[in-house]
Formats: sequence, C-alpha cells, structure tokens
Amino acid sequence: MKARIVHLLFLLIIPFVSFSQQTNDSLESNKVKVYQFDIKQEIGPPVWRQTKDAFSEAKEWKANIFLIHMNTYGGMVVHADSIRTAILNSKIPVYVFIDNNAASAGALISIACDSIYMRTGANIGAATVVNQTGQAMPDKYQSYMRSTMRATAESHGKDTLIQNGDTIIKWKRDPLIAEAMVDPRTYIKNVIDTGKVLTFTPNEAIKNGYCEGIANSIEEVLEQVHVKEYVIKKYEPSGIEKLIDFMLNPMLQGIFIMLIVGGIYFELQSPGVGFPLIVAIIGAFLYFSPLYLDGLAANWEIIIFVLGVILLGVEIFVIPGFGVAGVSGIILIIAGLSLSLIDNVNFEFEPRHVKSLLGAILLVTFSMLASVILSINLSKRLFAGSGFLGKLALNTEGKIEEGFIGVDMSPKTLIGRQGISSTDLRPSGKVIIDDEIYDAKSEDGFINKNTEIKVIRYETGQVYVIKSENG
Repeated sequence: MKARIVHLLFLLIIPFVSFSQQTNDSLESNKVKVYQFDIKQEIGPPVWRQTKDAFSEAKEWKANIFLIHMNTYGGMVVHADSIRTAILNSKIPVYVFIDNNAASAGALISIACDSIYMRTGANIGAATVVNQTGQAMPDKYQSYMRSTMRATAESHGKDTLIQNGDTIIKWKRDPLIAEAMVDPRTYIKNVIDTGKVLTFTPNEAIKNGYCEGIANSIEEVLEQVHVKEYVIKKYEPSGIEKLIDFMLNPMLQGIFIMLIVGGIYFELQSPGVGFPLIVAIIGAFLYFSPLYLDGLAANWEIIIFVLGVILLGVEIFVIPGFGVAGVSGIILIIAGLSLSLIDNVNFEFEPRHVKSLLGAILLVTFSMLASVILSINLSKRLFAGSGFLGKLALNTEGKIEEGFIGVDMSPKTLIGRQGISSTDLRPSGKVIIDDEIYDAKSEDGFINKNTEIKVIRYETGQVYVIKSENG
C-alpha cells in the first residue's frame, strides 16, 4: 500500500519538476548568453590551450558574446598571434575588458577584439618585442610585430564619413597607431612623437578609436553594450589543464627524475625483471609530457635524453667499463632533462637563460644524486629481505657442506691414484681407475692403450695423467 502511494506521489511530482525545468530553460534561452574567459597571466602555451578550449565550449553553449577579462603584461608573440587569429576567425562577437593592463602581446589580442572597454587607470600598448631583460629584440622581430599589429587593426575595416559634402574614408582602428605601439620611430600628429613607444590611457584610447568605453566591471561593460538580461558562464580550466599545472610543480618534477634514474638503477640490478624499467618509462612520460604540452620541452631536447639513455645502455651492456659512451650518455641525459625545463629557442643561450639553466641543472643533478643514494639504500633493504621484492634477487648462500656445489668434485680424490688407459691418449682419451672409466688428458703426450697411468691433478672437470713409473 505504501509503495503505491509513493508511486502515485512520484507521478504527480514529475510534471511539476519537468515544467519547472522547462520554465528555467525557457527563461535562460531568453537571456543573452555571455561566455567569460579570463587572461590574467603571461601569454604562453597554457593560455593558448585554454583559449581553444574556451572558444570550443562557447560555441557548444551557443554563446552570444565572448567576453575576455584581461590583465596581462604580455608574453610570447607566437602564442599571442595564435589567440589573435582565433579571435578574428570567431563567429561570436568578442569583447575585451582591460582590467588594468593590456601590454605587448596583450595589446595585440585586445586590438583583435570587436570592442574594447577599459577600467579607469588601465592602459593599452607598449608592444615592442623585448627579451626577458627588457632589451628590444633585433628589427626582424619588430618588423613582424609591426606588420601583425597593422593587419589586426585593418581587419576591423573602414568607416565612410561625410564632412562638408566630402566623403572621407577612415579606418575604424588606425593601422599607423597600432604600428606606433611597436616602433618608436613612428610619428603621428597630435598622437605620438618619434622616439617613444605608444601606450594609451582609456580616454586617449577612446579619442583615437582604440576603446569603445570606460567601465569598472563586467556588469558595466554589458550595460554599455545594452545587454540587460543575461547569463554568464565563466571558463573553468579542464581537469587536464589542472593536471598539467600540477605536474609542472618543481617538487614533482624532481620526483619524476628520481623515478627515471631509480628505475634504470634497479633494472640494472635485476636484468630482465622489467618492472623497474616500466617505472623508469612512466617517470619519463610524466616528466616530459606536461613540459611538452606547455611548450618548454622541444622534440630535440627529448631526443637528446633518449640518445643519452641509449649511450649509457651501450656502455653497460655492449662495451663494459666506463668510457666515452658512458660519460657522454650521462651528460646528454642531464642536458635533455635540464633544457626541457627552460624556455630556450634555437640554441640561443642569451643571458636571460643562464640563471634558469643553472637552476634546472641543479634540480636535475640533485634529483639524480638523491635517486642514486635512495636506490642503493632501498636495494639493500628490499632485495635483501624476505618479502616480495626480495624474491626478485638471489640472496641465498650455497654452502658446500650443505650439498650446494656447481660441479662434481669427487674426481679430486683420484689425485695420486693409479690406473690403466682404456684408449690411446692423443692426448685426450679415457682411463680406468678402480673399475671406473674417466675422461683424461695426458701430460706426457701420446700414451698407448693399456698403459699404466697416474693421476697428477684435476681441473675444470678433467683428469690429468702421466705414465706410471711401473708402466
């Protein structure tokens, strides 16, 4: 009876729940869908990966507006250019709210957006390509950036104005202004003199067509674009993104190095077991994969590491000892692991890389030494025990008195005994001693059959004989 009552109540509730859900969906469908994506870090591989995910999610959600909340000093031009291209190709209108800074690569990304809004006190510009010490890069880099900035400004098209009966064609965003943000040689009347790199305040940006309005919050931005009823969905990094960031922790990187070195060490201690080698491979995968996805580990750096492992293996298994191959292998392993930790392009070891490189080498060498010490200690504890790992290595001592012998040593008792050759010894043959037949070798050269012999020694399972004085 109770079951029937519960069932009836359930049937009565379902329509109301369904109606409520449909009502919520209907209300949400009538609102403007705003997808918010934050860029509040240095422009690099993580931001580019997240940008792709954000645009994909916004498209699936059928967003009406893609809103970037920006505060960055810039970053890597190559990834900023990729983000710029994604914005220009977006079918969803892209707005940017500059919450303090949009410098360098951030300026490029902002100019690509359909509308720019800035907080009071914010700035946009200063897009000269510099290295990490703040020094301007050679002109070939500046030339590329100038062209990219101009092309981005031009992508927004022109406005046609009628003044005093004359038709005036005006860029919505003046390409020359975009270039002035890169090149200090650019002169624009009433905007910038030569010798200075252009950076706009909000009012200056509005005056020159590089900002649509001043706002101090996301809500104010949406109010200025006349969006009153809206729902905001904010981008949240995926589990993979969070995992990559977690795995890039220096402490974890050190542990991965210890797994690589420790796995190789234990595999050498117990060749053919396989499990330690699997641990080393997993350690290498965990070490290199987040660095590769983050744009730090290049293909050639991973190849250097693999080549180092191969050379070390050749030294151990093919040409035992410790020579050129072994030393080269260790150097290449350290180099591959260290270089993968730093941002180094085309072997250009500029001063900015020295500090990072030294830090990476210290991390790698410390982790390797710690791994070797721990491996030696653990091998003594684990493989010497009676547990599971102890069974992987032979630790039992075979004692002769307990019957453990490698070969039959009983013929040693024949030394000094006499017998007779049952075959010719040339110099090897057979002899009979106490009615037992033994393999023998003559120390006197040729001995005829049926000649009396005397056993003088026994080595490597062989009886050595000479002619007996009575023979």
